[in-house]
Amino acid sequence: MDAGSEGSQVLRREEFPRLFSALEDAGYQVVGPTVRDGAIVYDRLHGVDDLPRGWTDRQGPGRYRLERRGDDALFGYNVGPFTWKKFLFPPRERLFTVQREGGSFTVVPEPVEAPLTAFLGVRACELAGLAVTDRVFQGGPVVDPGYAARRSRVLLVAVQCGQAGGNCFCASMRTGPSVSGGADLVLTEILGPGPHRFLVRAGSPRGAEVLSPLNLPPAPEEDERTVGELLDRTTRSMGREMDPTGLRDLLRETLQHPRWEEVARRCLSCTNCTLVCPTCFCSTHEEVPDLSEEKVERWRRWDSCFNLGFTELHGAPVRASGRSRYRQWLTHKLGTWHDQFGTSGCIGCGRCITWCPVGIDLTEEVAALRVPVAPAGPPGRTA
Repeated sequence: MDAGSEGSQVLRREEFPRLFSALEDAGYQVVGPTVRDGAIVYDRLHGVDDLPRGWTDRQGPGRYRLERRGDDALFGYNVGPFTWKKFLFPPRERLFTVQREGGSFTVVPEPVEAPLTAFLGVRACELAGLAVTDRVFQGGPVVDPGYAARRSRVLLVAVQCGQAGGNCFCASMRTGPSVSGGADLVLTEILGPGPHRFLVRAGSPRGAEVLSPLNLPPAPEEDERTVGELLDRTTRSMGREMDPTGLRDLLRETLQHPRWEEVARRCLSCTNCTLVCPTCFCSTHEEVPDLSEEKVERWRRWDSCFNLGFTELHGAPVRASGRSRYRQWLTHKLGTWHDQFGTSGCIGCGRCITWCPVGIDLTEEVAALRVPVAPAGPPGRTA
């Protein structure tokens, strides 16, 4: 259900604090976008004044800049370096403690703190990303207890995109810019014509429960049409595109394509692309004993397939070259992810393009792999 369908209501800009109050009255702490350290990041919010009012971002390969807008839009930006993943799958987390007791030991699981949390400002592509991590962490025979506990306590307040960024290609991946499902509440910001306002609708019973006390008026047909036109403009203005047709087979059949060597000469193996990705989930574990040797803690922290030691076996890495590590990341993300989880691991948000220090663009790499390589001719004299 999107914000332009039947059932939408109008929330005037000056009434937006009422939505904050409704979320807090329902017991939710609010996490959403705010400006910090020259970027729009996700953090705990205490009111409307914490939102990035009047700010936007300009993005390109390896480039991100904040700029002032000419209006007071609350959600007039695209996506920044943070993802919602970090609130459900923390970058570093203690899993359990093993305590010595005489000649034996006891395993003490780490309690999971999972307060009711409203994610405010979730984009359509990010909803798709959360659907992917849901499959990874709780969609199989083994469920990650920490992720599942936190996820069950989250209310998703989505915001449809009124603009596309320079690196966005969600339309290609069919993950945006309109919200087609997965959210508890869906907002669309309308800056004009007319007063600054939002169209809002409930996408779940929990969302309807939060929205009900506001007693908002129904949206007129003109506003419904305005939302449709807004989303159409956003779709047409995508900064990138990538044809997802046949990607799994394409990547499997081009493992020796010379493009892999070309991109490897640029790639720094810095792991930025995996750290900012909403769906990458590689991790490693560490055993941390105390000095008394009476207990040891197991910690999990984020890792990356770009790290040389990630595939180390018997003292040597399986993928020793940058070429093999970049190829592994891209073929898994766009290809073999389908075999594991029945979907692509890419949502088209463009973060990996923006935050790559050398501006590697995976849409450009995929397009290059589609170009057939001429077979080598027979040996002989050359001009």
